[in-house]
Amino acid sequence: MEIEKKYFELAQSPRNWQNRPEWFFNREHTDTYEQWYEGRYKRAEIWQKKVMEQLVSKDSRIKTLLEFGCGTTRFTRWWKEIGIEATGGDISPLMLSQAIHLFEGDLVMADSHCMPFKDHTFDSLAFITTFEYYKDPVKVIQEAARVARYGIAMGMMNRNSPKVVRRRIQQLFGKNPFYITATFYTPRKLIEIINRALNGRAYSVEWTCTGLPGWFPVQQWGLPVGDFFGLYVKFNDVE
Repeated sequence: MEIEKKYFELAQSPRNWQNRPEWFFNREHTDTYEQWYEGRYKRAEIWQKKVMEQLVSKDSRIKTLLEFGCGTTRFTRWWKEIGIEATGGDISPLMLSQAIHLFEGDLVMADSHCMPFKDHTFDSLAFITTFEYYKDPVKVIQEAARVARYGIAMGMMNRNSPKVVRRRIQQLFGKNPFYITATFYTPRKLIEIINRALNGRAYSVEWTCTGLPGWFPVQQWGLPVGDFFGLYVKFNDVE
């Protein structure tokens, strides 16, 4: 009850929490977040989940997972459908004030650069369309590798997408506030960051793309083109 009370009180704060510019600290955007996925983004969400399930399910060691940047727990609620017990973490009290009413699992409000968990607390750690907003991606991956025992799952908005150009043009006209502070990656660029962060460890990386136009004959492929790519880092130096 105390946790729910804290999130409720934070949710009554001004529309821009701490006057921060990021969209996830603005109630105008966070209060309608769930609606996006029930409308025009529904098909995209289905394929994103298919991609993440394929990647994570290959590692049979994964039974528990921490999803950081969980938002309203749109993905966090889904992990149990593939047999994984999930916990959610986010820095936005406005997101979490909704999450507590939608998600039955545990939630924590914290910064991904300094996760409040002991080493190897979870089997895996996931970032779903949130890694793009982290200021120090190397440090975040290192934190994830500390907290997760077996691997890191990442779902990412792909820089190799025509939609990126559209988003940037929209920003010029003040029409799209969601990606102003975002950094878009390609699979290759993200793997370069992973290699720097995990230098000295034994691991393997697998990725696949989706987010292709609905008229395209395939909706998932191994080329680095599409609006979304899923990536899984499997640690091979632990039992």
